[in-house]
Amino acid sequence: MPHVNNIESQHNDPAFANIWQELKWRGLVHVSTDETELEKLLAGDPITYYCGFDPTAPSLHLGNLVQLLLMRRLQLAGHKPLGLVGGSTGLIGDPRPTAERTLNTKDTVAEWVGYLQGQVRRFLSFDGENPARMVNNLDWTAPLSAIDFLREIGKHFRVGTMLRKDAVASRLNSDEGISYTEFSYQILQGMDYLQLFREYGCALQTGGSDQWGNLTSGTELIRKVEGKSVHALGTPLITNSDGTKFGKSEGNAIWLDPDMCSPYAFYQFWLNTADADVVDRLKVFTFLSRAEIEELGQAVAERPFAREGQKKLAFEVTSLVHGVDATEKVITASAALFGNGDLTVLDEQTLEAATAELPSAKVGADGLGIIDLLVASGLSDSKSAARRTVGEGGAYVNNTKVSDPDAVIAEDDLLHGRYLLLRRGKKNLATIEVSA
Repeated sequence: MPHVNNIESQHNDPAFANIWQELKWRGLVHVSTDETELEKLLAGDPITYYCGFDPTAPSLHLGNLVQLLLMRRLQLAGHKPLGLVGGSTGLIGDPRPTAERTLNTKDTVAEWVGYLQGQVRRFLSFDGENPARMVNNLDWTAPLSAIDFLREIGKHFRVGTMLRKDAVASRLNSDEGISYTEFSYQILQGMDYLQLFREYGCALQTGGSDQWGNLTSGTELIRKVEGKSVHALGTPLITNSDGTKFGKSEGNAIWLDPDMCSPYAFYQFWLNTADADVVDRLKVFTFLSRAEIEELGQAVAERPFAREGQKKLAFEVTSLVHGVDATEKVITASAALFGNGDLTVLDEQTLEAATAELPSAKVGADGLGIIDLLVASGLSDSKSAARRTVGEGGAYVNNTKVSDPDAVIAEDDLLHGRYLLLRRGKKNLATIEVSA
């Protein structure tokens, strides 16, 4: 399991004497309440800041990772983080641009709160002079009656302002419309900021720029109720240089939970980063120094075939999320798949993850002849084609060349007692699962 000690402090990087300027260089500032005041605030005495994560799924994803790493950067600069997992806001969910969310049960949300708290904890330090705290907004919303909520909080919100929020406006213009429940989400998030301001002196909230309307609900509420100015920082939504949506692979979200996205698939996602995006990803998702990132950028420009930037990016981010040991297993698996390593050293989980996207077939223990295996796997269209492959020296089982077309694979050669990796030539792979 990764730990914050794996995250190198930028205090050792002379290029960043000012945390605000570091965040700008890394492309993490899209919109803020008052840039000049924020720069002064972050350069002064430690402040308390927070970011909220709603349990609308059992895991956080890459969009959330941007905020987690931003929180860690601010903590490394000496400031005090509050990690909020929304036990109450997660029961509602913030308005999506297209349609109402399906409401999850209270038990499900409570279970997911625990999962997300565990993920948030891995990126923050809860020791030292500026330890992080975990908070749950259910603690202050659950005891509040509907009448008290309307009198004490709702009274300070103007419907006209609420209607102009981007998330609300887009839904009002859609066929779906918006329910009063989701319309009220921004009030709940504003109340969170007010509560944290009162209890901890919280002076900054961070989030994605698509959450800007919700972020400013809190700053405005505190200004009206307490007469104080606090701040909000919105990070840009990350997109790929070709215009496609970042954070998806084969149409699926890249989750931080290894059971929802294996370390192997996670690593491969970063390894497949386009050359044009590598430097930006290194800035946002790693703690490498400015000099290191500039050097890698030069390598990408001069030697793109070597993919040095992608390899470093994949290693750094996978290590942050899944730990160095899991990352090294992934690298070993990647090499072994194409004949540059020993498949027998891979544990079963890593092997399954590494071969999950390959063509596969199931055969019985009596079907282990090399010709039958090549046909069953789809690597050869016919037995005659399979014989040609073997005769030309292009057939491999578990990275060992098979030269005899009559060869039968021994059960002792099965990986973990049931798997075989077949290869035709250098790049055509398939797996066989052998049933008893």
